[in-house]
Amino acid sequence: MLPYVLRRLLIAIPVLLGVTIVTFVFINLAPGDPVTAMLDPQEMTELGPGWVAQQKAALGLDKPLPVRYVLWLGQLARGNLGYSLVDRRAVTADLGIRLPATLQLMGMALLIALVVGIPTGILAAVKQYSWLDYLSNALGLAVISVPGFFIGLAGIYIFALQLRVLPTAGMGTVGVPATLPDRLHHLILPAAVLGLAEAAPLIRYARSSMLEVIHQDYVRTARAKGLGSRAVLLSHALRNALVPVITVVALELPSLVGGAVIIEQIFSWPGVGSLAISAIFGRDYSIIMAINLLSGVAIICSSLLADVLYAVVDPRVRY
Repeated sequence: MLPYVLRRLLIAIPVLLGVTIVTFVFINLAPGDPVTAMLDPQEMTELGPGWVAQQKAALGLDKPLPVRYVLWLGQLARGNLGYSLVDRRAVTADLGIRLPATLQLMGMALLIALVVGIPTGILAAVKQYSWLDYLSNALGLAVISVPGFFIGLAGIYIFALQLRVLPTAGMGTVGVPATLPDRLHHLILPAAVLGLAEAAPLIRYARSSMLEVIHQDYVRTARAKGLGSRAVLLSHALRNALVPVITVVALELPSLVGGAVIIEQIFSWPGVGSLAISAIFGRDYSIIMAINLLSGVAIICSSLLADVLYAVVDPRVRY
C-alpha cells in the first residue's frame, strides 16, 4: 500500500503543474487586468495610458507570460503564494481567514450528503418498488434537476422569511459574541442546501449499487443458510455495494467546491468561494492561482483517499 501511495503522490506533481499552467494561461488570456479592473473608463482617460503602463510594470504585469509563470512557480517552491494584486495583502493571510469558513460549510454539507444519501439509497433498494423507493427517486430527480441557487433562494424564503426559524445570511449574529450554537444556527441552512444537492446523486448510485449486489449468488446463499436479513445486508451486501459509492463520493468533491462558491454568494458566507468571485471580478491573478492550486490538491487527495478506502472496504483489492 505504501509504495502505491508514494507513486500516486509523485504522479500528482506533474498533474498539479499541468493544472497551474492551464489556469495561468487562461487567466492571463482573459480580457482585462487588475489595473483596468480597479478603474472606470473615465478615470483611465484622465490618468492616461502612461500611468496605466506604469502601474502594470509595478505589478510585474509587463513581463512576458512564461517569465511571469516561472517567477510565480519559483515563489511557490519557497512556500510563498504571493500577494494580492488588488489590496497587496499576502495570499496566505487571505486564505487563512477564509479557508476555515469554507471547510466548515463543505464538511457539514458532506456529512449531510452521506447521512441522507447512502442510507436512503440502500433502503430504497431493499424496499424496491415501495412508496419509499418511488419517493426517494422522485425527490432525487427533483433536486438534481433544480439549480442550486434556486434551492438556496427557496430555502431563504421559506425558513428565513416565512417561518423565521433560520437566519438569512452570515456566519453569526451581528453584535453578539461568537458562540458555537450561534455558528451552527447560521450554518444549518447553507449546509443543508449544499448537502441535499450532493445527496441526490448519492441516493441513485447507492440504490443501483445495492440492487446489483443483493441479487448476487453469494447473497442468495447467505439467505439460504438461514442468516437474517440484517446480517445478510450488513455483513455480505453492504461492503460490496459501497465500493462504487466511494468513487462517487470522491468525484463529488469538485462539485462540492463549485457548489460552495454559489452557496457562499447566496448566503453571504465569508469563505474561499466568495473570495474567488471577488478575485475573478478584480482580475487578481495571485488569489485565483492559489485557489485553483488548493482545489487541485484537494481533488487529488480525495482521489487518493478513495483508492485507499477501496482496500479497506474490499479485502480483494490489493495495490
